[in-house]
Amino acid sequence: MAAILFLGDKNKDGLAPIIVRVQSKKYKIQIRQQIGLLIAPNIWDKRDNEREMKKYSQNPVIMKALKDSEEIRLTINEKLDNDIILNKDDVREIINSVVYRQQREEEAAAAAEAARQEAEANRMTLAKYIDMYISQIKSGARMTDKSRKYAPSTIRAIVTAMNQWKAFQKKVKKVYDFDDIDMQCYYDYTSFLMNKTKVVDGKQVFDGYSINSVGKCVKELKAILYTAQIEGYHHNDLWKDKKFKGTRIEVDNVYLTREELDKIMALKYEGIHSGHGIARDIFMVGVWTAQRVSDYNNLSKDSIHTYTKRTIADVPDPENPGKTKPVVVEKDITYIDIKQQKTGAQVAIPCSSQLLEILKKYDFQMPHLEDQVINRYLKEICKDAGIDQLVQIEVTNGGTPKKVWKPKYELVHTHTARRTGATLMYLSGMDIYDIMKITGHTSPAMLRKYIKAENLTVVEKITDKYDYFD
Repeated sequence: MAAILFLGDKNKDGLAPIIVRVQSKKYKIQIRQQIGLLIAPNIWDKRDNEREMKKYSQNPVIMKALKDSEEIRLTINEKLDNDIILNKDDVREIINSVVYRQQREEEAAAAAEAARQEAEANRMTLAKYIDMYISQIKSGARMTDKSRKYAPSTIRAIVTAMNQWKAFQKKVKKVYDFDDIDMQCYYDYTSFLMNKTKVVDGKQVFDGYSINSVGKCVKELKAILYTAQIEGYHHNDLWKDKKFKGTRIEVDNVYLTREELDKIMALKYEGIHSGHGIARDIFMVGVWTAQRVSDYNNLSKDSIHTYTKRTIADVPDPENPGKTKPVVVEKDITYIDIKQQKTGAQVAIPCSSQLLEILKKYDFQMPHLEDQVINRYLKEICKDAGIDQLVQIEVTNGGTPKKVWKPKYELVHTHTARRTGATLMYLSGMDIYDIMKITGHTSPAMLRKYIKAENLTVVEKITDKYDYFD
């Protein structure tokens, strides 16, 4: 014997349950099990009549009952033919696997989709990594390669670059993930940066980035891609293409000469213009210290120290003509001791007489102004001082670099102080390694980028110092 199908008693609706009976004398099997499907007896009796059943072919309920029940019978018989011993639970499982196949498949698909969505939600995407990266450098949880906290200026630069990256994605209506970063992405991104526009008075005006600004944005994106790859979040190497780089051109940044500094200091600012005077003094502190604005714009009494240097000198002895006697010579030395915000370098800067004069004016507690305010005042101050000679610089318009002439006062900003200080120290004959101890630069090559003396001035310095050219 094997599996056979038959109907049970009709219910009040005239439908009867389909039952499978499994019998085997050989294996002593006697199982009777409803398969969970109902059908009208008159239709059941016609199931082998192809012509009669044709009119029911579009009824999914009837067709499922017939199809599933027959599949159950065949499956059970196949197992019995292969000498597989079945019990009631085995039959029940066969029935369920057929009758509830679609439901199980749907449930499995739903579970797989839920798992996929959960995995996607938990997966570290580029967007989530950028947000995490910025949050960590702000909180101090992520440190620099030298195990120092990121300087506020560095954080601002990274945030600005990533804001542009987000603006780019919004523009192209695409959220880039790690694997999407390739050369086409690079071309699209840099094109966006160089051709940006903004609305002014209801009109679209050009607001594209310079080549150097584009380069900074690309540099910060590559830095994040690098750290993410090192940390195992992606394996995309396309961004390492040698063409995927932040192009940079050398900008002819200006410095102020001694004569120009004297003109600035000669200006009188009072009353409503007192802010100009404060900005000028803060700037001059930057000149005489050769520090970054983040350091010289925050000087306090705690950073300024004075000690008395004592030396033994031989001086003429009035009581013994022609002879000398030793005396103790005392000299007060004032210096500024600071830890640079950007690099964490500890530097000590001797105070010049010009610097001491400014510090004493504010009782060694310099006031603070926002960088933007200082920059605005500086341009006005330099213009008032007649620092208006034309300077040729390279600018970028629509992604294309070109040479233009601008009055020097338009090019002066807070960082000009550090560049001016380093340049004047160099022109004074100071050893470049001594200058590095003051500026905090770690290599002569880095320092030389700050030295912007005109060629003629450098020639004069060299010929005055060495008799080789006599």
